[in-house]
Amino acid sequence: METAPATDTLPAFARLPINRCNLPPVILGGLTFQRHPAALEIDGIRALHAALFQTLDQLPTPAARALRFMDYMKANFRLDHLEDAGYRPGSAGQRGKADYLRMLRGWFFDADGQEAAVLKSWVESRFGLLPRSHGGPLGDYSGERFQHYLAARARGLYNTNALESQFDLLFTYCQYELRRSRPEMHHQRLFRGLNALQQHDILRRPGRNRALMLLNNLNSFTASRDRASEFGDYIIEIAAPWSKLLFFPDLLPGLLKGEEEYLVIGGVYEVGLSYF
Repeated sequence: METAPATDTLPAFARLPINRCNLPPVILGGLTFQRHPAALEIDGIRALHAALFQTLDQLPTPAARALRFMDYMKANFRLDHLEDAGYRPGSAGQRGKADYLRMLRGWFFDADGQEAAVLKSWVESRFGLLPRSHGGPLGDYSGERFQHYLAARARGLYNTNALESQFDLLFTYCQYELRRSRPEMHHQRLFRGLNALQQHDILRRPGRNRALMLLNNLNSFTASRDRASEFGDYIIEIAAPWSKLLFFPDLLPGLLKGEEEYLVIGGVYEVGLSYF
């Protein structure tokens, strides 16, 4: 039996040995997973929040389910009553308002900012995929740029209200909603504009307009090729497994207005490559 080239698997330098979901990093981060995806589940989340998903099963529309999810987030994490989570008005260093929605808005504003560092750190912890870029390539994990990333994620997580647990539930709800509302689909065609192509992890080029790329552990994409062209000279096109989506447009309608981005968990992807 023919074996896949080594570059089709997730390189050891881009992964942790363990993670907190149902598939190991080397599997979920490889090219085979992109082509033949399976469901991804963070350990224990569906069981811990079983009452939420039982309630969602009874609601007929995505809008109603989104409202119920957001209400549940407020109640479960006491987002409107931070004193119940241990916060005292006037105390120094209190960052209770740094919730999942503010982190998403921060990412959409600056994918190399502090909020983005927190989200990349969550992907690293839950899926075992190391970040490949933050403010520039992170080729050397002992280098100064990586130290800046570590500092940013530490600042972003310090004294917050269970942020990573909020992301766990956001991802689980996103996956629930995709399976519920569009069960027949497994991939989404998405685009991203890039500059300085040589700074990205291209593992091999099987054709002039095709490449195997190691993407960052979390990435923004759009469903519009024209929109992607506004952000770079090169456009990459992927078939993103739905099981690797953390967020898609209209997941939380009316709350993140104007954002048409998909947040895609990374790994090795086969991409179409074109020059705009």
